[in-house]
Amino acid sequence: MSKAEIIGPELPNIPWEERPPECPEHSGVVWRYSKNPVIPRDLIPSSNSIFNSAVVPYQGEFRGVFRCDDKRRVMQIHAGRSKDALDWEIDNERIHFQPAEGFEPMEWGYGYDPRVCWIEDRYYVTWCNSFAGWPTIGVAYTYDFETFYQMENAFLPFNRNGVLFPRRINGNFALLSRPSDRGHTPFGEIYYSESPDMTYWGKHRLVMRPAGGWQSTKIGAGPIPIETTEGWLMFYHGVLTSCNGFVYSMGAALLDMHQPWKVLYRTEPYLLHPKEIYEQVGDVPNVAFPCAALTDAATGRIAIYYGGADTVTCLAFAKFDE
Repeated sequence: MSKAEIIGPELPNIPWEERPPECPEHSGVVWRYSKNPVIPRDLIPSSNSIFNSAVVPYQGEFRGVFRCDDKRRVMQIHAGRSKDALDWEIDNERIHFQPAEGFEPMEWGYGYDPRVCWIEDRYYVTWCNSFAGWPTIGVAYTYDFETFYQMENAFLPFNRNGVLFPRRINGNFALLSRPSDRGHTPFGEIYYSESPDMTYWGKHRLVMRPAGGWQSTKIGAGPIPIETTEGWLMFYHGVLTSCNGFVYSMGAALLDMHQPWKVLYRTEPYLLHPKEIYEQVGDVPNVAFPCAALTDAATGRIAIYYGGADTVTCLAFAKFDE
């Protein structure tokens, strides 16, 4: 059997830090950045917290869309830029979407937990969007992270964690989502959907249900799935209901290349669990919530961005062959 590899560009300038000596190889498949949190809660004047955010390579640098809850505690999404994906300049004003050609303007209520995905000729942004006051999946695109064009919402309420695949599958755009309810949903499964035009979605398939332990209450897709020679590597969050509330941890699954609703492998132990102070203490304690990943195909390095305690943005590392 040939060695599994990441399918994608070489990006030698992604953030990287070698595994620390106190993190043994087999028990520490994912390890934390020593200078976490990489983005503090108050990086911009308007923010109460900055977390659950999306980062992508852009013209030799990096761009991102960030969840910034403001000091009114309204959930907003902001654009940002960085030369090294560590030191970020984030706009103090939220993204103001323009309607894409042929689409009507939409009233803005709130937005949170964005993902960003390059497909063909543009960067698509998905996020949890307000639709009649309730959560669903918003869709927009940008070419330059300066101007953003909003399309139709992907679904009716209630839905969250809309995560696009980085290329068409079976000739269609492909999306993972987690149907929900109008509150702090005590359930959640990952579903797969396809669209010919990024507007009309169907061919829905169940991908994964919650399992035991750390992922027994609900699960949801995290970063954009990573294409590999063995299938799609999907990092995801899993939630345990403890006597003191929800606990969010991170795991991974390998999905079939041509039928991504078929799960080939899935982690039983978690890969990252809230144990550091910036993951355990914050506006929502005990949260490690992955939202973005940068990869370098040449080295197999993976840099994973995740939210800590719904307050700050953190960074962790892994090697694909592990």
